[in-house]
Amino acid sequence: MNALVPPSVTEQSEAEAMFRFETAAPESVRQALGMTAARIGGGVVLSMRNDPTTYWSKALGFGVTTPVTADVIGEVCDFYRSQDNPRAVIQIAPAFLPGDWDDIRGREGITEGSSWVKLVCPADEAVARAEAVEPPGAGMRVAPLEPERAREWGAVVTRAFGMPEEHYAQMTAASAGTPGWHPFAAWLDGEIVGTGTMHVRGETAQMFAGAVLPHARKRGGQTALLAARARKARELGCRVLVAETGAEAPGTHNSSLHNMLRLGFEVAYERRNWIWQASPEA
Repeated sequence: MNALVPPSVTEQSEAEAMFRFETAAPESVRQALGMTAARIGGGVVLSMRNDPTTYWSKALGFGVTTPVTADVIGEVCDFYRSQDNPRAVIQIAPAFLPGDWDDIRGREGITEGSSWVKLVCPADEAVARAEAVEPPGAGMRVAPLEPERAREWGAVVTRAFGMPEEHYAQMTAASAGTPGWHPFAAWLDGEIVGTGTMHVRGETAQMFAGAVLPHARKRGGQTALLAARARKARELGCRVLVAETGAEAPGTHNSSLHNMLRLGFEVAYERRNWIWQASPEA
């Protein structure tokens, strides 16, 4: 499977989803969080200056149409400097890292961060595997999100990921009504307790924002959310599902990773998060 899904596909899938998710945020949210975006060197560069989570400022999708060079990375870092952004993450697939990457990152003060794994799965495979998975526990159901509950859904996303609700919930809720996005929710006795959406681009579906609130975990909700999105992706003509999650460090267990592996996802590669800071000495 991995050989049939090149990193050009997986990287662009994530990059375009992130770009569309952030740029669709309401203008009031963009101003409050100091959000800007640009396309540089074939990749997307997203800046959120006022972000206490340090998650949303990231540059990715590089190496597909334009080689990763010192000039490209310099332009990316200059963009963040121009936005007075203190910190950002640069994500480049291993296949696209240039031979002089250590020199480039040394020049810009870019350091090693954690690693993520990129996963891929044929939509047909995920749907077939889903048929053999036990349905979610009693009282839990998964279905497409009703538009009138988008704000509530956005708040659950932020709580599940430990992010502030102010501004972030509104940004997340905005994606629910944006073309190309297909949000789902998990309900437990009428309360939204789990979330998951996907961005469809051609024959590729990018999994996004899959999470369940702590009190509703271990009931099969996250797997059910994955299965529901896989079925929708196949219905829309997608052949490939793409996802990312944190790599497991020795002695740790990532439930999201194992839920995806259970549905037929395979690890395509591990990708380092490279950290740029305006003041490295800080």
